[in-house]
Amino acid sequence: MTKNSENPNSRPNKILEEVSKIVVGKQDIKEMLLVALLSEGHLLIEGFPGTAKTLLAKTFAQVIAGEFKRIQFTPDMLPADVTGFNVYSPDGNSRFVTGPVFGNIVLADELNRTSPRTQAALIEAMQEKQVTIEGVTHPLPEPFMVIASQLPYGSEGTYPLTEVQSDRFMFRVWSGYLSKEDEQKVVSRVDQIENPKITPVASLANIVELQQLVKRVHVSEKVGAYIVTLVNGFREDPDVLLGPSTRASVALFKGSRALAFLQGRDYVLPDDVKRLALPVIVHRIRVKPEAEMDDVTPKTVVGRVLSAVPVPKI
Repeated sequence: MTKNSENPNSRPNKILEEVSKIVVGKQDIKEMLLVALLSEGHLLIEGFPGTAKTLLAKTFAQVIAGEFKRIQFTPDMLPADVTGFNVYSPDGNSRFVTGPVFGNIVLADELNRTSPRTQAALIEAMQEKQVTIEGVTHPLPEPFMVIASQLPYGSEGTYPLTEVQSDRFMFRVWSGYLSKEDEQKVVSRVDQIENPKITPVASLANIVELQQLVKRVHVSEKVGAYIVTLVNGFREDPDVLLGPSTRASVALFKGSRALAFLQGRDYVLPDDVKRLALPVIVHRIRVKPEAEMDDVTPKTVVGRVLSAVPVPKI
């Protein structure tokens, strides 16, 4: 564990370094994972089976000395299988049995394999860091983060995430297959990866401290206006049927602070906002059917708006 005298700004890099000892490649996803954690947000990873989504989440939790919980979603799951339930005794008393959502890093594996009703069990937890059962509210541990994986849209046996559920994720990233070089590294280190010896390089208290430090990163009025202008540009694009909510503006604001912090700055640049625009927006907009027929995608819209909106000079 890190010592109290250690510069807290060095901890994020140490976390990334320790995770990289086990998880080969996927640097962009690792960075987004850390940015989401420091921003008190959640991450949605879309990709094919066997692309290290579970390994990444589990390793990340161990590196920060957090409690890892995995929920394997299936079509027959109920909300109580996620949040927990009350058990009643013959004398009328009851006790609450916590569900797997009660952890620091919760992997919602293959979230789109379960019904929208069960998906919705995560909404209160992700937004308010609590669950309410039979009128009683149970707080979740701090820090708390959901890392959800989903199979590509349209895969057999999947349900599309609702707009309400998707909007709760700060970022959505793609987890593809490794390069030949990285896959060769995995094969040669498979014994170490399957039985990893992970050293925690931060504590949960350290993570909470870092989250507070990130909130001190300065966002100028010009950068704040740039964020709002971008989000409005996505809404007003002629090919967009459903635009991003205010949560997109908040995600860009909070995420850009964390990204600046990781890069050793105490102020946000417009480039930080541009860097996060795609993972923040891509799952929050729906393209019109006629535009889809012309091969317009959410990624197309993001690139178009980024090119059209003037970047402020700082």
